[in-house]
Amino acid sequence: MTDSERGQAIGQVDTAETGPAGAGRPDIGSGTQRTGILRDTGAATWRARIRQAILQSIRIGSRPDPWKRGPVLAALALLLGLLMLLHAKIPNGSGGLGSLVETFLPWFGLCIPVLLAGALWRRSASAVVALLLPVVVWLNLFGGLLGDKSQPDSDLTVASHNVGADNLQPASTARELAASGADVLALEEITAQAKPLYEKELAKAYPYHAVLGTVGLWSKLPLSDTRPVDIEQDAGPLGDTKSAEVKLAYNRALRATVTTDHGPLAVYVAHLGSVRVTPRTGFWTDSRDRNAQALGQAIAAERNERVVLLGDLNGTVGDRALDGITSQLHSVQDAAGDGFGFSWPASFPVARIDQILVRGVEPASSWVLPATGSDHRPVAAGISW
Repeated sequence: MTDSERGQAIGQVDTAETGPAGAGRPDIGSGTQRTGILRDTGAATWRARIRQAILQSIRIGSRPDPWKRGPVLAALALLLGLLMLLHAKIPNGSGGLGSLVETFLPWFGLCIPVLLAGALWRRSASAVVALLLPVVVWLNLFGGLLGDKSQPDSDLTVASHNVGADNLQPASTARELAASGADVLALEEITAQAKPLYEKELAKAYPYHAVLGTVGLWSKLPLSDTRPVDIEQDAGPLGDTKSAEVKLAYNRALRATVTTDHGPLAVYVAHLGSVRVTPRTGFWTDSRDRNAQALGQAIAAERNERVVLLGDLNGTVGDRALDGITSQLHSVQDAAGDGFGFSWPASFPVARIDQILVRGVEPASSWVLPATGSDHRPVAAGISW
């Protein structure tokens, strides 16, 4: 083999080992290029991270402070608290707005958890703090009603029930009331057709009773000095022309004396005028308010120190229209009840408009009886001397 052939053989071996473009041995140039790419990629990653951190900081900085979030929620919370705190300042005017608010005032407390949920969702510290006002006001107004203040024993049990003019089961209603064990039972809205049924069903449990117009009183203890109470149902000159006999047919209040072992007890039974909510008049209470004022005057003239008022007053004790009555008598439900004692409507009570108010005796307990065929629920209370 000549030198030239030997050189060609070596060149072919070398080419076979390295492959095309020197693939069989390290390529210094291409390694340097990859290192540069890695360095560029690392730098780009760091720049991206720095940029992201800066943008995140800007976003955090642009978010409102927790004390600046939810200004509308905070304002609503303050308005709610002021509404409950200053409810007595709401004018009644011709629309009766003040009385309407006071009738359903306890239910305004339901707005508190709704606003709290909104404040937590918005992470608004100002709204949460603002909610302290309505919470404190509501608890001050109604917190005392949440616990059971009843006592196990009492000297006398009284009950009251608006039996409803449209009650289709008067006999059944009477039997249920007799089974309640009340010593003194007042009924309101007695119709001429239902009166004999009530008298028949209640005769065995209550040997003494009196019915004057649409209200009646049944008692296990002797009754005396029973008479109608003028609560000014008829206003104006037309009412003055009606005879006492005509007025007695639709009389809505009476007064009687119950003879107890502890002395005489004056018992009033009343059914004040109805209220209406209409688009034209708003919360119409003219008849109720006039009746309440007249009843308050009758109670003020009462000489007996011990007084019990039973009846459908068509208003809560917080309603300013009943101030003439509630300033003289206090609610057994507030003093010795368990909860709000709502009585109307019977299907889902939202207000206590059926009242038992007393003076000169001690409330021992107060409760609401099961629904009957009426749209009101009966209320009962135990009193002591």
